[in-house]
Amino acid sequence: MVHNETSGEEQLAKDIEVGRLLFAGQCDFIAAANNMKALPPVTLPEICFAGRSNVGKSSLINALTGRRMLARTSQTPGRTRQLIFFNLASRLQLVDLPGYGYASAPKTDIKAWTNLTRRYLAGRPSLQRVFLLIDSRRGIGPADRDIMNLLDETAVSWAVVMTKADKQKADPLSIICNETAEKISKHVAAYPELFVTSSESGVGIETLRAHLARFCLPKEDLAAT
Repeated sequence: MVHNETSGEEQLAKDIEVGRLLFAGQCDFIAAANNMKALPPVTLPEICFAGRSNVGKSSLINALTGRRMLARTSQTPGRTRQLIFFNLASRLQLVDLPGYGYASAPKTDIKAWTNLTRRYLAGRPSLQRVFLLIDSRRGIGPADRDIMNLLDETAVSWAVVMTKADKQKADPLSIICNETAEKISKHVAAYPELFVTSSESGVGIETLRAHLARFCLPKEDLAAT
């Protein structure tokens, strides 16, 4: 029993180191797309970050990559109005989707972003998994449920990342995480594990990096290109 626990701990440490090395690599902005024709070519596996406006998508990308200004952050909800693509070490593409649920923009613009996001999620062949960000102070809302149902319908694998864990006390955080886990267990395309994070304190960041590294292009494939 002790041997198994040690083996599990050793594997976790290896996975965390793999994730650290991947996200310590070069990470560059490559494209901002406001329509399907503007999407960059499919060359690498992709993972994307979705969530309500101001849930912390850009902050999470900055925390994962260890760069303070890679993804633009704003105190104004709805500022990310395009699909933003980043190339991580030529092994993985990160995509920051427009926030949903609230935006200080004309309704016609909001409809256009929503349609673009839906088309991307349903039709991007390189998309490996969607990471749906949920504010740990608020839990799952109606707009989040709409996206969850869309992902189920399109058979896109998705996982939940709880953000801003540092803004919540331990007991309420535990309650809302348990409630969230119960809700996502009813969705066929959902990954069963929650990732609880804080971009400010760093909680959960190394574990999420380790998980994301599973989707990157293997080094041997990179050497062959």
